[in-house]
Amino acid sequence: MSGPAAELPAGWGATLRRILQQGWPVLVGQWASMAFGVLDTAMTGHASPVALAAMALAVSIYVTVFIGLTGVLHALIPIAAQHFGGRRLADIGRAWGQAAWLSFGLALVGGLAMMFPDAWLAMSGDIDPAVRAQVHGYLYMLILALPAALLFRTVYALNTAVSRPKVVMAINIAGIGFKVLFNWLFIYGKFGLPALGAVGAGLSTALVFWISLGISAVVLRRDPFYRPFRLRMGRPDPKALGELLRLGLPMGASYLIEVTSFTFMALLVAREGIFATGGHQIMANLAALCFMMPLALGVSTGALTAQAIGAGDTLRARRTGAAGLGVCMAGALLTIAVVILARQPIVRAYTSDPGVGAVAVGLLGMLAFFHLFDALQCMSSYLLRAYKVAVIPMLIQAGTLWGIGLLGGWWLSFGPGAGALAGVVAGLMPGAPVGAGTMWLMASVSMAISALMLQYCYWRVAGRRPAGKLAVPA
Repeated sequence: MSGPAAELPAGWGATLRRILQQGWPVLVGQWASMAFGVLDTAMTGHASPVALAAMALAVSIYVTVFIGLTGVLHALIPIAAQHFGGRRLADIGRAWGQAAWLSFGLALVGGLAMMFPDAWLAMSGDIDPAVRAQVHGYLYMLILALPAALLFRTVYALNTAVSRPKVVMAINIAGIGFKVLFNWLFIYGKFGLPALGAVGAGLSTALVFWISLGISAVVLRRDPFYRPFRLRMGRPDPKALGELLRLGLPMGASYLIEVTSFTFMALLVAREGIFATGGHQIMANLAALCFMMPLALGVSTGALTAQAIGAGDTLRARRTGAAGLGVCMAGALLTIAVVILARQPIVRAYTSDPGVGAVAVGLLGMLAFFHLFDALQCMSSYLLRAYKVAVIPMLIQAGTLWGIGLLGGWWLSFGPGAGALAGVVAGLMPGAPVGAGTMWLMASVSMAISALMLQYCYWRVAGRRPAGKLAVPA
């Protein structure tokens, strides 16, 4: 791309190449961002089981808040991408400015939600006081990180919409180096610093987010590519903020529904002890790492589809969606094969504790089924958002992930039906605790139902709606 104008692919081969060209930097950038959680989990896991358990609980709470708020800001992607496809470049700058204002308000909401972690921990039963103290400290550190983290997501959304994902990729890769250094200093207490464990991981994350935001501000100001957009904050515009919120709130709710399903799963699994909590955290972290591939392809395919919609090209929009679905499923199958074949060394890289490792290896027996449908529902969701359809996916995910996965999982794991699936868990996930195994089994079933329903909705929407018309959020 030589300048700030959409260059849309013309055929199937060109479409696939464009998806991959835009998808791989998103994937590398997401992996780099995800490396923060991997580093925190691995480095605290080698510090102590208490630090790893605290990390499992604290990260679940933080991710719940952060992902939900991020989803609201990601409404900028289809909005700006449609402007980009239609060559309305100045509208992109106005939309970004309003998203920046929105990020400030969301940071306040998120900070308040994390100030009272005991409310989140109430369902985890009797938690070791040492674990509880580190959870508090980690979250307090991340309250400081939240304003920078959310404003940086508007930069991510802007670059995704205008097909410049390498900018954020480079910043995230640079952040890994800072993260390793700060984790080493603060988790283990080097050069006379106190060993803070999980709290040190939170402090290092806060520092890295502020550094990343500073770098991105320099790029946006000095790179001539962004000048035609006339990026500016301006004054808060109720109409523009309303458009962001009408699309962003159901998108954020969808993100929140998915992440809370696993947040509350972590809090419930904590009832089975430190080994189960640590093993579940490794499984969840690895599943999230695998998710980065379909997420990257979904982001790139959704942005390119929205650009085609903005340009009024119905055929190209549908072709892009179909190509993205095909490459996403192929990538999911490859990911599953790698993880299943290498699960023993993967778990050893996460923890040196044999009890935690045994639980994690057992739970990984469910990863193949879970990831396949997780990838499908991710791509389907992003394609629907390209058409500005967000409410229907939110309702589908609420019914399946909360109703079947979370509520059904609780019922069969720790509620009146506890132990009903013990034989199934033993067969599919040998070595996994019954409660944790049942929760992952029900999460997988709910994900499969959600993915198939979202696929049905996508083909209905893409088949009946002229791509040149901006869709009202549905």
